[in-house]
Amino acid sequence: MYDIIIIGGGPAGLTAAVYARRANKSVLVIEKASFGGQITYSPKVENIPGFTELSGNEFAEKLVDQALTQGADFESCEVLSVKKGDTFTVSTDDGSEFESKALIVATGAKHRLLGLDKEEDFIGEGISFCAVCDGAFYKDKVVGVVGGGNSALQEALLLSDLASKVYVVQNLDVLTGEKKLADQLYAKENVEVITGTIVEKLLGDKELCGITVKNTATSETRDLNLDGLFIAIGLVPQNEPFAELISLDARGYADSDENCLTKTQGVFVAGDCRKKNIRQVATASADGAVAALAACDYIDTLK
Repeated sequence: MYDIIIIGGGPAGLTAAVYARRANKSVLVIEKASFGGQITYSPKVENIPGFTELSGNEFAEKLVDQALTQGADFESCEVLSVKKGDTFTVSTDDGSEFESKALIVATGAKHRLLGLDKEEDFIGEGISFCAVCDGAFYKDKVVGVVGGGNSALQEALLLSDLASKVYVVQNLDVLTGEKKLADQLYAKENVEVITGTIVEKLLGDKELCGITVKNTATSETRDLNLDGLFIAIGLVPQNEPFAELISLDARGYADSDENCLTKTQGVFVAGDCRKKNIRQVATASADGAVAALAACDYIDTLK
């Protein structure tokens, strides 16, 4: 029996673990992928309070070490379901069951796909989501990046130092990431930014060898020969296993305000999995603190 089970080991979940442990509550953090969350894919982060610059992986390691030092327990497995009785019973894919008095859902979101034929088949065979992980495979080769937000621009900048040519394909007429990043990208001689354009088709048999892109205004198409394609078009929340416990909006995000409360007593949400205007590391960590303290208050009322 734990006081609090936290589902998700990103900045929100790990911050929640730190706060809950400092309130002397027993804590279990369950993460199905890598502890640290999506921030681990960012090669350089410059907007985390207290750090001028560090990689997302370095930041994640610091968070994990902090939670471990505070005494939180960790499990690497996927949560399949949660049952609510007098307490919460969490069932995982390895056959384990864990019990807690309160639950914090901090599952974040997964990479959004383009929805094209062969896309999932090409993942790992030419399609990637992490330049810091896979960029070295494309040294002196030609790659594409789909997206125009901060993540896409950071991916493209990193790849521009490795690849011979980088195409950036953005469906809108402008890049939506920070102007500083966009300016750095436009200054790169080996980068071609193609706006107002969508990826219409993935080319290749067993491995990706290129893409067909279409101009949204003229409907003109062209083929780009590529060795690799990095997709950075946003994220999809992972709240499906908890739909009976938390209200979801039309996009699948937890319909919760800044108090991180849900429709179910004892269940709280934090981070990118909840409805919010700004999704940044700072706001995810803030959610983790709010949700943890709310969960601690809830547990104290049970005594």
